[in-house]
Amino acid sequence: MTIRARFLGVLCRPSFAVAIAAVTVFVGPATANKDPVKPEQLKAYEEAFMEEVRKGDLLFHGDPAIAKQMSVVLSNTGVACAMCHPMTADTHPQAFPKFQASMAKFATLRDMINWCIEKPMQGEKIDSDSEAMKALEAYIYWSNSGSVLVPGKY
Repeated sequence: MTIRARFLGVLCRPSFAVAIAAVTVFVGPATANKDPVKPEQLKAYEEAFMEEVRKGDLLFHGDPAIAKQMSVVLSNTGVACAMCHPMTADTHPQAFPKFQASMAKFATLRDMINWCIEKPMQGEKIDSDSEAMKALEAYIYWSNSGSVLVPGKY
């Protein structure tokens, strides 16, 4: 008798099937997070996210005070992101990462944000892990909430 046949024979035994069922019922399915998120934690997460969205909104609309506070120069032409993308129109964050023809390379949303800052706005590239980049990204994603994720489209 082969090992496979023996294994299948063991699986067919009622006692083995009952044991597996019992383990499943009493142990339950494995979960990624052992502790569920509490409402007060969820509220704190939401508040932190919305604070980033608020900062990103100000940066996106060209607020000089927040740009100075975050030590960034997003534009040297007086143009703000919102002048070309009112209400983040045509930013399509759900489509990244993708091949970006205007950059002639595979790009992330952060790459595209920096391209816009450097090219049309003639500002200074910002670090991809900076607070300013995270705030801009948070605002763009928040403004496009509900968009279906379709990497590579547009």
